[in-house]
Amino acid sequence: MKKVGIVGHFGFGHDLLNGQTIKVKILFQEFQKQLGAENTMAVDTHGGAKKVPSMIAGTIKMFRQCENCMVLPAYKGVLFFTPLFSVLNKIYHRRTYYIVVGGWLDSYLDKYKWLEKQLKNYTAICVETTTMKKALEKRGFQNIELMKNCKELQKLSFEELPHSFTEPYALCTFSRVMKGKGIENLIHAIQEVNEKAGSTVYTLDIYGEVWKDYVDEFEAMKKEFPDYIKYKGSVNYDQSVDTLKNYFALAFPTLFYTEGIPGTIIDAYAAGLPVISSKWESYDDVIEDNITGIGYEFGSDDALVEVLEMIKSNPQKMIDMKEACLRKAKEFSPKAIVGGFIQKFF
Repeated sequence: MKKVGIVGHFGFGHDLLNGQTIKVKILFQEFQKQLGAENTMAVDTHGGAKKVPSMIAGTIKMFRQCENCMVLPAYKGVLFFTPLFSVLNKIYHRRTYYIVVGGWLDSYLDKYKWLEKQLKNYTAICVETTTMKKALEKRGFQNIELMKNCKELQKLSFEELPHSFTEPYALCTFSRVMKGKGIENLIHAIQEVNEKAGSTVYTLDIYGEVWKDYVDEFEAMKKEFPDYIKYKGSVNYDQSVDTLKNYFALAFPTLFYTEGIPGTIIDAYAAGLPVISSKWESYDDVIEDNITGIGYEFGSDDALVEVLEMIKSNPQKMIDMKEACLRKAKEFSPKAIVGGFIQKFF
């Protein structure tokens, strides 16, 4: 039998760069490295409702052939795959795992309370943050394991870190381009700081896949961008360090309070970039305030402007964080995280 099968949004044949797809691919590749390709199986959920029959068939095949069965579902996928896993496991008696993407599961259960009993049947529910672990344990779950998000990145060396920055300070974003990621809030904040100063204090380069429901709105916004704001397109995650390494800092103004461990922050750390971020629910799990980044009140545009003004008056504070960011990057190695998982459960 194969050691492990993974159901997730692989998007085979498509160049998809969203966080869920990246996490699925990274985990699968690492399991292949450590267990051998012949001991792994992938079931792709890309394609939506029209692919449901093939998803079911693939999942059944996985249960027949794999000792350990994993699923990394999105919102609707939890409602579909958790009951399916429960039914199949009554037949095949496998070890089953729900690898959580993001930090929304606890609040999701307020709406879908019926899911709790079935979720408790998994061998383990692997969450990204201690915040999520504690929240689910308060609900009576005893099968919660901490499994940080991870990326296989060629970390910058300490010798390669740039230490000299002058105005304008180059900021970037490196995640999905959508309203919920706070991109508009960041643009307005940078414009406000620059206009108040009467000069270009900050520039902003925007990287990432534009969310399909946001394309028209973003295209209209781009026409109004000042010269110091540019959209640079999408970059493969394995090219992130080379793309980011010469920036002053990464901005993460998310408006999603239930973010887990955002992959973009792992990218930033590997490139030696401190992070300017809103304080979402699990902020303290990922960012050490004033050591690897600076946070501001969640959802407050005024607080974001204040942070940018503060950094403007003391840019050395950010520069001094760069070495700590490289050290922090070591915590998110796929080899260590998957290796620890295999040792515990396989």
